[in-house]
Amino acid sequence: MATTIRMPEVLANVTEAAVQKWLVAEGDTIEVGQPFAEIETEKAVVEYTAETAGTVLQLLIGEGDAVDVGAPIALVGEAGEVAPAFPAAEPSAASEGSLVVVPSGAAATPAETASAAASTDGRRFISPLVRRLAREHGLDLTTVQGSGPDGRIVRRDIEALLSDASAPTSAPAATATGASAATAAPAPVAPSPGLEPELIPASRMRKTIARRLAESKSTVPHFYLTADCRVDRLLELRREINAIDGVKISVNDLVVKAVAAAFMDVPEANTTWTDEGMLRHRTADIAIAVSLDDGLVTPVVRGVERLSVTALSAAIGDLATRARSGGLKQHEIEGGSFAVSNLGMFGTPEFCAIINPPQAGILAVGAARQAPVVVDGALAVGMVMTVTLSADHRVLDGALAARWLAAFVARIENPVSILA
Repeated sequence: MATTIRMPEVLANVTEAAVQKWLVAEGDTIEVGQPFAEIETEKAVVEYTAETAGTVLQLLIGEGDAVDVGAPIALVGEAGEVAPAFPAAEPSAASEGSLVVVPSGAAATPAETASAAASTDGRRFISPLVRRLAREHGLDLTTVQGSGPDGRIVRRDIEALLSDASAPTSAPAATATGASAATAAPAPVAPSPGLEPELIPASRMRKTIARRLAESKSTVPHFYLTADCRVDRLLELRREINAIDGVKISVNDLVVKAVAAAFMDVPEANTTWTDEGMLRHRTADIAIAVSLDDGLVTPVVRGVERLSVTALSAAIGDLATRARSGGLKQHEIEGGSFAVSNLGMFGTPEFCAIINPPQAGILAVGAARQAPVVVDGALAVGMVMTVTLSADHRVLDGALAARWLAAFVARIENPVSILA
């Protein structure tokens, strides 16, 4: 008997997800634990592995279609088994190929109707993006010939229509006499052809970043502490470690290790806020900001205090690689009490970062640079790195945050202690 595979809740509290890529095809024989699909949520792309062995009888949704968590997405059964009649899962409103139902006899606005790809039951393939563009520009979609699959109206059809309609026209000359002529407002100037601003649809990840960080800044009371670290000895230690055959670590690896060590020095700072109370964490689970083409993701390295620097470097490198290829697992992007964001490789001297709840802080790391320093009362030139701590004032008061930052600076400026 065929087993229905449903859209998994690959991340906590996610109500909708999309199949970014099928990793199997109809007719394939699969085993439990075999990669089945790449599932895209608002936060990340996660590889989903099969929980049932058998033969893939039918894939119920297409790549790129978004459906609610729990909706059927595939059928798996025995080889040669005929797939039972099963209605395909209706894509959710966020899917490019979502179905818009126009009830019989109901009045529909021009943006909600289209002749292309219309079926006899009143369902029409119109994406939310197309509907929004049509509403914004007052377009009648019944006059648009779709160029997408099955005649679907897609974004490029709307853009082509807007481009044709954007040819500059001559504004009538203003006619006025006396004082009114001197105050006549200039006619608006249309953008030159080809220079019109382009509307870029936001990905699920970008929408989530916008929503979560806006919520963070409006609901989490941030405060900031900044410190300059002498990193001459740190850079020398890195050079010595990297001189060993087969070993390659980055400054960021040492920074993350120092962050964990500082939490061992000031354990009461390793705390996060919940509605039920404050959680005191016993291990240093640190999130690392990884830049992607369409946003960023923050996979978590667990138990950093127990890892050697080389093991930590390997773990960060593995998470970053799989983050960029969409191979992260659910547990790897959840939790953590603190985060590190490093823009030093771009030459940024210093910046402030926004806390990513439920984490209680994030350390913004700038570039190591030459700067004037005072050594034994004399002016000299040294390597300095500026870091800025963004702290959640609900759990970290100023004095406690300052103690933790001082512990971090002490570890960075005495880098051998990081290796202990």
